[in-house]
Parts: sequence; C-alpha cells; structure tokens
Amino acid sequence: MDRLLLIDDETDVQYSFRRIFDSPSVEIISANNGEEGLKLVPKAQPDLVIMDIRLGGINGLETLRRIRQIAPKLPVIMMTAYGTTQTAIEAMKLGAYDYLLKPFDVPRLKEVVFNALKASQDMRQVVSCQPLLDSDDYSASIIGRTNPMQNVFKTIGQLATSNATVLITGESGTGKELVARAIYHHSQRSHQPYLAINCAAIPENLLESELFGHEKGAFTGANAQRIGKFEQCHQGTLFLDEIGDMSLSTQTRILRVLQSGQFERVGGNQPLQVDVRIIAATNKPLENAVATRQFREDLFYRLNVVRLHLPPLRERRADIPLLVDYFLNKYARQQKAPKKSIAREAVDILQACPWPGNVRELENAVQRALVMAKTDLILPQDLPLEITQNRLAPVEPRLRPKTQPPALPSTLGPSSPADLESLTRLLFEWARRDDQLKIIPAVERLLVIQALKATQGNQVKAAQLLGITRATLRKRIAKFKIRNDIIVE
Repeated sequence: MDRLLLIDDETDVQYSFRRIFDSPSVEIISANNGEEGLKLVPKAQPDLVIMDIRLGGINGLETLRRIRQIAPKLPVIMMTAYGTTQTAIEAMKLGAYDYLLKPFDVPRLKEVVFNALKASQDMRQVVSCQPLLDSDDYSASIIGRTNPMQNVFKTIGQLATSNATVLITGESGTGKELVARAIYHHSQRSHQPYLAINCAAIPENLLESELFGHEKGAFTGANAQRIGKFEQCHQGTLFLDEIGDMSLSTQTRILRVLQSGQFERVGGNQPLQVDVRIIAATNKPLENAVATRQFREDLFYRLNVVRLHLPPLRERRADIPLLVDYFLNKYARQQKAPKKSIAREAVDILQACPWPGNVRELENAVQRALVMAKTDLILPQDLPLEITQNRLAPVEPRLRPKTQPPALPSTLGPSSPADLESLTRLLFEWARRDDQLKIIPAVERLLVIQALKATQGNQVKAAQLLGITRATLRKRIAKFKIRNDIIVE
C-alpha cells in the first residue's frame, strides 16, 4: 500500500484528495500545518509528501528544507495557486520532486503522483542479489547462479565504492533497470536521490527540457521556469535508460555534463553546476551506432567507463527454475494466497524456450500460467500456447519430454555422406529457429551428455566412445556444467 502524507490547511483540498485517490492501495494521512507534518514524516514513514507552499506557521519552503534533512530520498510535491511566481521555482531548487497548480487538473495530478511513487519505490526498495523470499523488504531481486550472473554480481560489488559512470548493455527484458538500482543501493550515494528517465519514451523536443529544465518563454507552452532532472538529482544518481535513442543534439549536452558538470536550461544562458552520477543503459550495440554516426564517439567513451553486460536468458537457462520459483513466491505474496507448484515437465518446456523477451517474457508466462491453472499444480497445458507449440528451442532432449530427438543415422562415415548432409541440414534448421544458437558448442554438449548416458556415467567408456581422453572429457563436463541429474534420468 502506498502512503501519501498531505500537508494542507484547507479541508476542501483534503476532501478532494481522498475522493481522487479513493483506492485500497492508497492511504492518505493529513496534516494541517508544517509542524504537524514534520512529526508525521518519521512516525508514519510516507512514500510521498504532497504539500502546499503557503501554510500557517512554518511555511512550505522551510518545511521542505527540514523534510530533506530528515528523509533526503522522500519525494515531495509542492502545491501552489501561484505557479508563475519564483516561490515554486525555489521549491524545485530545494529538491521538490515537482509542483502542481491549483485548481488541480486531475489527470495531471494522478500522473505526477504515480511517477513520484515510482521514484520513491525505486529509492526505498533495496535490490537484493540474494533474494530473501520470506521478506517483503526484498521483493526486488536479481536471480542467478550461473557464471554470467555471478560476474554481474561481482561487478556491482566492485562499483560500490566508486562514482564511475556505468554503461549497462543487454537485450530488452534482461533487467537493466533492476541492475541500475542495485548499483545505486550499494553505492556511496544511496542516501541521495535516484531518478530514472526513459529516453525512448519522451519525444525528442521534450527530452532536453525534461533533463535540463527550461526558462520561461523558451518555447511555445513554456509558461514558467522548470527545473530538470539533473538539478533535481544533484549529488544523487540519474539512470538514463535507452540512451541509444537520444538525439545527437541532446547527446552533446549530456557530454558536457559528463565532462564538466555544467549545463544551461533550455532557453537560458546561465551555466549551472551539478554533481550527478550517471548510469546509462541500452539494448542497442552503441559501437555500431558510433560507426554509422548515429551516436557520438566521444560520448560513448565517456559513458563506457565501466561496462556491465547482462546475458540473455537463453544463455543462462539453468537459472530458469530459480526464476520460476521466485515468481511463484512473488505472486503468492501479492495475492496473499498459498504458493502454487509447477510440474517438472512444465519447467522443462520453459527451459527449452528461446525467450526473445528474456526475463520479462518469462515472468509474463508464469503469471499467465497461474491464472490458467485449475489446480495448485501448474501443468504444461497451463502454459501459453505460443510457448508449448511454437517456441521450443533446440536444447538437450531431456528438456523436451514429449518429443524424442531425431534418430541418428545407423552408420556415419565416408560411406554415408547423405546421412551427414541430412543431419547438418537439421542442425541449421534448429539454428534458424534461434538466431542466438551456437551450433558447435550446443552439439558438443549434447554429444557429451549422450555419451555419458549411453555408458551410465562411466567417464572412461564415454571418453572412448567420443574418441577423446578422459582428461578432455572432464574439461568438457566442467565447461558445460553437466550435472549428474542431467545424465541420470
């Protein structure tokens, strides 16, 4: 439940807020003045404060200063009937998240409140690399025991004592924003603000204003001065998601901030100095964008101080059972219902899927299966049809319990070139269904597994069957992380 602290001495305003946010997921606590509100901040621990600038006793600006001292990461939205005055601008400079004009435009009010609550959650909800599933404090976790994910955890730990700029790369749905928040929570700036902005979601003509702010009259519709994200995030961390979609003109201004910490608001000429750590993320290969002059080379090198690449889910299939179990726990807690189980056959099908949408797509599939399951056990038929029928990837036969692998030719050798050509065509067909499949490692791993199965796990006989030494076989077993439960079924 989100808790909003409303500080306003007008009973009509308090009544309006309770009507607008009449929802079981929102709790509104009221205070009539700044003194009362300051007492409620540590006591009630609200997720958001909404406060009038003009209050009896301590005014809104002084209350804001004290709130920032008590809870630096608590978002505060200021309200004013005098939006064109300098008072609202001073509130933004003091660290207010945003300000609203009275009388309220309800859609705009809901939008600002929703965004502020999201920012509050990002700053307060610690991202854990070791999920504590029995604790609501760790409802956001990065799951993974495979080597690629362990390397990600190590890098996050190494960044804890650094203020270096970080570039997170990886496909959509791999968890780039979650990793950015983990870096923030473990950094020296964790007690300062954290703001995130999706560069692809904001029109190009508005992105510069969102980042750097603007002066009154800078463009049509700029009726008042606005403070941008860089000023709001002074001494904190700014996450720029999908930075590869940023225009060249905005890239130039970002480069200047990285070089000198200086910028001007749109339409202004007064340099402003900020201290902001930037974490950027992209699902595009920026090297290619640099080569085609769609991304500035000098900005790329400024961002690429520490590179953190997130592997796609198909390259860490062993983590899929862990992720599925985590999502089952997550939704059981959310729905306050007993946790459902999932059949091994269903897990095998999920492990066999190529997952172009990565972890986000897997979570959606689990959530849908929970809805469709008629019992407390999720069965293969409860999974989405596009997964069970059309999305199986070429992996080990054990991951496809109802479909036997194609039979190998009875004789393989110089006397049967047609058989070899047929097998090769089959492998290439598998590769076309999953453009990320690496044929040679996949076949090599499958051959080792099948040899061990054929010899009941006898490594000496398996090595002889493969025509390699036992030492080489052991290296392959370690390389491909082949476990006994894979060999013995």
